[in-house]
Formats: sequence, C-alpha cells, structure tokens
Amino acid sequence: MTRTVRRLLVLLLLATISTGQSAAPGATARASREETPSAMRASLVELEVARTLYDYQTPWTRSSGNVRKSALVIGSDEILATADGLSNATVLRAQRDGRGKWYDATVLWVDYHANVALVQVADPAFWKGLKPVELMAKVSPGEEFRIERWKSGNMESRKAEFSQVVVKQSKLSTYDFAQIELTTEMTGGGWGEPLLVGNKLAGLLSSHTRNTCTVTPAPFIRFLLESRRKSRFTGIGFFDFTWQPAENPSIHRRLEFPGDPKGVLVIEGAKLNGQTNVIQKHDLILQVDGFDIDTQGNYLDPMYGRLLLENLSSRQHFAGDEVPIKVWRGAKLQEVKYKLPKVDFGTKLIPEHIFDLEPEYFILGGLVFQPLTGPFLRRWQDYWNESTPPFRLNYYKNDSPTAERKGLVVLSSVLPDPYNLGYQDQHIPLVVQKVNSRTISTLQELVEAFEHPQQGYHVIQFMKSDAIRKLVVDASSSQAATSRVLKRYGIESDRFTAEKKTAAR
Repeated sequence: MTRTVRRLLVLLLLATISTGQSAAPGATARASREETPSAMRASLVELEVARTLYDYQTPWTRSSGNVRKSALVIGSDEILATADGLSNATVLRAQRDGRGKWYDATVLWVDYHANVALVQVADPAFWKGLKPVELMAKVSPGEEFRIERWKSGNMESRKAEFSQVVVKQSKLSTYDFAQIELTTEMTGGGWGEPLLVGNKLAGLLSSHTRNTCTVTPAPFIRFLLESRRKSRFTGIGFFDFTWQPAENPSIHRRLEFPGDPKGVLVIEGAKLNGQTNVIQKHDLILQVDGFDIDTQGNYLDPMYGRLLLENLSSRQHFAGDEVPIKVWRGAKLQEVKYKLPKVDFGTKLIPEHIFDLEPEYFILGGLVFQPLTGPFLRRWQDYWNESTPPFRLNYYKNDSPTAERKGLVVLSSVLPDPYNLGYQDQHIPLVVQKVNSRTISTLQELVEAFEHPQQGYHVIQFMKSDAIRKLVVDASSSQAATSRVLKRYGIESDRFTAEKKTAAR
C-alpha cells in the first residue's frame, strides 16, 4: 500500500468520527445521563431557616442559628416540609434549582407532634416551572426506594433499602405512630429529604443515624393534609391508658377469660376527657377499631403488617374521634367508645418540648427560678455530663399534672451575691414546694408569692431531697440585691414569665 493511499484512509476515518457516524459506548452513556436529569429538579426545593436559640442554663441569653433543609412542592402554592427546625424562626427563605436567588417564605401551617409543616412563597416568580409531587396512598416494603436532595448546587440521589416499619415516638413529640426505617449510604440526612418511588413521594426523612434513617410515611402525611383541607383535622389523638403484654396464661385464668389467650392487660386506666370508666385498670383489651389485638399488643395492619396498637390512634383518626374498643371486664365481653384525647405537652407534669416560646425565668437577689421542662432537663444533662438527669428530677417525668399542682418550678442556679451568701454551693437544681407558705406549680404563682413576705422574710421550701429543705432571705433588701445582680451579670430583665409571653404574642 502506497503512502498516498494510507493517508487517504486515515483522513476518511477521521472524517467518519467527526461527523458522529460512530462513538465510544461510554461517551453515549455519559451524554444520556446529562440529558435526562431527575424529575425532582422541578419539585425539590431547599429551605433556609434563621432561628433564635435559647440556653436553658442561662435563659436570659439569646443566640442565633441556621438550618438548611429539603422540601417539596405539593400544590400550586404549597411546599411540604418537616416541622423540625422551624421553631422560633426569625427568617425563612426558599430556593429552587439548588442555587441562585432566595425567596422570602412563611409557615402556612405546622404540627410539631406529627413533624409536618406547609410553607408558602408569595413571589410568583418562584413558582414558574415548578411541578407538584404526588403523595403515595400506599407504601409497600418491596418498592425501589431512593432519597434525593440538593447538595452544593447539585442533585444527589441515593438508593435506600427497606428495613422495617416500627411504631415509635415522633422526633419532636411523645406521640407514637408507624414510621419506616431504611438503610442508605447518604450522610447527614434527616432534614426532610424526600423518600421517592419513581416520581412519587413515599415519605420524608425525619432522622438519620449512621446508615439508618427514619421516615414519616406519605400515606400518613396525605391523610393529615387532606383532612386539614376539609377542616376535619382536630389535632393528633393518642391512647392515654397504659398496658402490658398478656402472654402469661395465668392472667387470663385470673380474669376468667375462655379460650386461647389474646389481648393485653391495662395497668393504668384512661384519665383524660373524663374517661375514667371507659378503659379501666385490669381490663383485657381484645380489639381496637375492629382490629384484633394479640398478647404482645400487636394488630395486623393492612399496609405494614404487625404493628403495636398505639398506631391505631392515628390510623384514620384524629383527636375527638370515638374509637370502638372491645374489652373483657367482669368476666364478660364489653364494647366501649373511647374518645381520643389530643396530644398535648401539657398532659405531663414536665412538658417534654417547648416550641415557639422563650424560656421563662425569674431572678430574686441572684436566686434564679425556672419551670421544670424537657428542654431544661436536656440542657442540664450536658452540664452533668451524664446520660440522664439526677433521679430527684427525672422522677417527675412520668407524672401527670393535678388540680393542686399543674407543673413544677425549680431553683435552677444561684448568681453569687452577698444577699444569697451561703446558698451558692447547694445541690442545685431544687424543686420548689412553697414560697411564703403558698404552694407553687407555675412561675407566675412564684412571682405572686414573693409579693407576700412573712414577717419581713422570704421563706422558700423545697421538695424532699438530699439537699436543703428551706431557704430564708431578707425581703426588704431583695429589690436592691436584684438590681445589683442584674447590673453585675449584664442581665437585661429580672424575669420573663407567662404574663409577659401573653403580652408579647
């Protein structure tokens, strides 16, 4: 072959490649991926929340923090997100396409117990080209799940493998409901990232630890939002009675129950909504809302399989709904109508969470008083460097409020001053029982009690503990001491109480 012929063949091959008549398989695959972006690009947005943070060890201090989280367009003017991180928000913004302009947003509706929120953006430019995502009415374990989110301006997509459906507490509440657990290689999730099947929403990530994530299922969210639109949503309901498994056959023999063992044993009856005679101690719960209950407390859910009976309080029900329950009582079968009470942090003597409110406090001569709350205990847990707060405080966590005692107030710290000399080294916090012979259950009651000194003194009595039981200070010099302490420690006000909250909101 002559040199001229070889040159002609080389030129012909180069021309063929340049005109696209042939290409490497890898190049074709890369081009295909670039030309078919995720359908979620037109639905997935990012929220940025600037919020006020409070330190329950020094409740008069304020700081700021920022949260970035995922959200999804589900309607012409609605964005679905988790409620986590929205409390005490000062600025809320939304961004589309993973980068570019931020748009001012507002919270349209939020339920912290369910950990679900709706967000709105007023600017029409934000909505141009965005498409709503459909929420699945049913989620099956065998689906092909994936998680998507905006990350550094790019769409990140990760597979997720189903592990189980489990009834456990909501991230922001003591409320129990069915949640999906999956494993994934994604890191740093748990901020409302969407769990997807195809182009439909299967749920929202509420937490992420190592490679396991917890998801609020889309069918639950869908029922919640549809009921809200129809003005049927009355709040999340729950069962306020306590039960234990009834696997020991002697329980059924003692209750004269015929046949094979079934159901669970009530060990603490219903109290709320005036239902003390509806579900009683030693009732054997056999059926709830038409579902048979086994001796471990499970029922067969049509969608998820075996689940704990607590999930039946929110399966197609809200607070105020009447749920039929079959019980074995007095050696005979009875059916009762149980009215679901509303989940409320106030149903516990120590409220587990406080949202969208500043922490209360009152200072008298360097003595700092605060309500005993879940956030307070969690802050002091870090201070103690232990897994749980001291027993004398943790003891009250499961107690319910009464007419005589609605809550608890503690002496949380002592800011050293000559006025409180000798008390700064006591084993604090201490639960206040009385001030000037008045029983104390709220901070407002404590403030009012200090307006009535006893023979020129303030007498503070504490609940029985391993520390002092009584503290006595001079009443006539308390105001001057308080002013001195505030100036010395740079504290703006001696109080933030429920009275000020009402005026401020």
